[in-house]
Amino acid sequence: MAQGTIFSIEEFALHDGPGIRTTVFFKGCPLRCAWCHNPEGFSFTPQIIHTIDGERICGELITAEALADRLAQNAGFFDMTLGGITVTGGEPLAQPEFLAELLSLLHKRGIHTAIETSGYASAEVFKHIVPLTDLILFDIKSMDASIHKKYTGIDNALILINLEWLVRSKAKFIVRLPLIPNVNDSAEQMEAVFETIKDATGLVRVEMLRYHKTAGAKYAMLGMVYNPPFDVHIPVEINNIFEKNNIKNIILGTNVSKI
Repeated sequence: MAQGTIFSIEEFALHDGPGIRTTVFFKGCPLRCAWCHNPEGFSFTPQIIHTIDGERICGELITAEALADRLAQNAGFFDMTLGGITVTGGEPLAQPEFLAELLSLLHKRGIHTAIETSGYASAEVFKHIVPLTDLILFDIKSMDASIHKKYTGIDNALILINLEWLVRSKAKFIVRLPLIPNVNDSAEQMEAVFETIKDATGLVRVEMLRYHKTAGAKYAMLGMVYNPPFDVHIPVEINNIFEKNNIKNIILGTNVSKI
């Protein structure tokens, strides 16, 4: 029986897959994205977080079965809204055994599942997990290796290998692009994403998510400093190559200028 660590369960999510969903956040992530707004997802172990109401422990060790039972309490509601469960983080693929068992248990209960991932995992883990879920939300931070390394702390070679495999597969997936000003919002970066995904039969749509200026709100509560190496006040400008090539896409947020 697999155990894992989570740090939050949020109900009535509207942008984490189809329908109204419950989103469960796995704790632990190998990336350190400069714009991350969930720093409590970095560490794989429970930690103390300081709030206006005092200290609390952030992180819960739980079995996959117990978590599936808890999440399945809303199964009837998921049926009515065509929703389900989305697993995010942190990085869900960093707890592969726990994730695989949870997805299998939820499917046995007839619940639609999705995972949001950076794609950073071994090819073996990625190919094992993808068939266990109904939908992949694949976050692309940058297609450029040097930019990816600078702003996330890791190389993107494994990520691109998994993305290219996903494109060739028949699995349903959504590409998510966090739009970071002067980091990954150039026409060249959008072109690189388009060229990689344009022939994917399982692509549902592209979602572009604007940078949130409130991203650093939680860092002080964890005794961390938020100091992003980019100008947070610059509006993102994108040349929407997806729209121009009839790929379904949406832009979430308002701090975006289309050119």
